[in-house]
Amino acid sequence: MKILLAIVTTFLVIQIKCNAAARSKGNRMPTQPIKLYYLPPSPPCRSVMMTARALGIDLELVLTNIMEGQHKTPEYIKMNPQHTIPTMDDNGFILWESRAIMSYFVNAYGRDDSLYPRNPRQRALVDQRLNFDLGTLYKRYMDLYVPMLFKGEAYNDEAAEKLNEALDWLNIMLGGRAFVAGDNLTIADISIVVTLSNLEAFGFDYSAHENVVKWFERTKKTLEPYGYAEIDQGGAHILASFLKKE
Repeated sequence: MKILLAIVTTFLVIQIKCNAAARSKGNRMPTQPIKLYYLPPSPPCRSVMMTARALGIDLELVLTNIMEGQHKTPEYIKMNPQHTIPTMDDNGFILWESRAIMSYFVNAYGRDDSLYPRNPRQRALVDQRLNFDLGTLYKRYMDLYVPMLFKGEAYNDEAAEKLNEALDWLNIMLGGRAFVAGDNLTIADISIVVTLSNLEAFGFDYSAHENVVKWFERTKKTLEPYGYAEIDQGGAHILASFLKKE
């Protein structure tokens, strides 16, 4: 844990700055930076931070060191009884769960609805992909790597095969699509790219899934202006370093 905390300390140079040029005159932005309780290597935190960057939203980053129990203080539990990260505080409006926060950001402050379409069918497809990530892809990533990261367990071939199965499903979903829910980037891509970034950093072989490989490279390039390297890739490398050193 000490190794992880040392790396995290060096990672705190990340700051989310507003992109004033990206805002339209009529678009309402927060009157003050939105507080985000986070930890740099946390995958859900990284997806929220990139979404904020894409929308030009200022974040006041509040380091919440779960290794030291900072998410279990009485004050934090009063704010979020599940004591999870990320948690956001938008001028008194408290919300947790990364995908809910990402949706809120677009609904409240998006210049348009491109990242989270208002069209019922298009939005349903984005929601389905988000739920696929949460309940299947990301879950199977966690099933494989959490025991290795936090319990020191060996690589589990059965869990790896389950993860490969989920990647195959994603590969089929991407057939004929530039992005996971259509022809343009959405919050579903931002959520799923974080999972793939972890797999890349951990050295998981996903090369058999051709559509996934092409989508991953396309999405990384699309997210470059929104902090992909420093926020997402950097966070994934922290986790990978922890795994290797442990």
